[in-house]
Amino acid sequence: MDDARFVGIIPARYGSARFAGKPLADIGGKPIIQRVYEQAQEAFAHCFVATDDPRIAAAAARFGGRCVMTSPLHQSGTDRCAEAIFIIEKELGRQFDAAVNIQGDEPFIAIEQLEQIKRLFDAPDVQIATLAKPFAADEDIFSPNVPKVVMDNHNFALLFSRSPIPCVRGAAPEEWAGRHQYFRHIGLYAYRADVLQAVSRLPPSALEAAESLEQLRWLQNGYKIKVGITNAENYAVDTPEDLERILQRYNLH
Repeated sequence: MDDARFVGIIPARYGSARFAGKPLADIGGKPIIQRVYEQAQEAFAHCFVATDDPRIAAAAARFGGRCVMTSPLHQSGTDRCAEAIFIIEKELGRQFDAAVNIQGDEPFIAIEQLEQIKRLFDAPDVQIATLAKPFAADEDIFSPNVPKVVMDNHNFALLFSRSPIPCVRGAAPEEWAGRHQYFRHIGLYAYRADVLQAVSRLPPSALEAAESLEQLRWLQNGYKIKVGITNAENYAVDTPEDLERILQRYNLH
């Protein structure tokens, strides 16, 4: 698919239970949202911040980023992206084939991952795409804060879970990681434009409610999710402690 047919959208909200005002937190003289935007610009000719907060919109204006204001009622980044692409297409007077939902809390998101998720749409049967990374031997496959994914032989997702899947029958839990390759889900999504509008209208599903993973709503309703495998590292800022670790890692104090 022609790169110009993609739009990169960065949903950003000010409120956060663990880190209020996170998009505006400073990293080396730039707010997090600016860092994300600058990375996204390397992969997208058309890139926008989508927010409901005037403070974030003002920050985007200061660094020259394009921004659209969306409803404060959205429950997920997917819903915010669905409204955003509608506004963007109206403003630009054109349509996009696909939208990429870029997490607003990964200030150094790998450009190679953004390029990779676009390439997955070269296959005409891809409706939704995401990425996964193999767990390293020393990583905790049992952490409920790290969603896992299992795939079919064509790399379409079968299931996402906060539990380690699959269970390795006949082996002690501490042996599972050595018996099977587990995959960590990377929360980067892309959708064909019509599919984005359709999934944003779906009611919550039972699997989604159980796991608190919105992508299970799409699977339960019959949508297919293509999974690309990446080895690039991701560093998300969920808490002030995460921010401190990133400042130290990149020597940005």
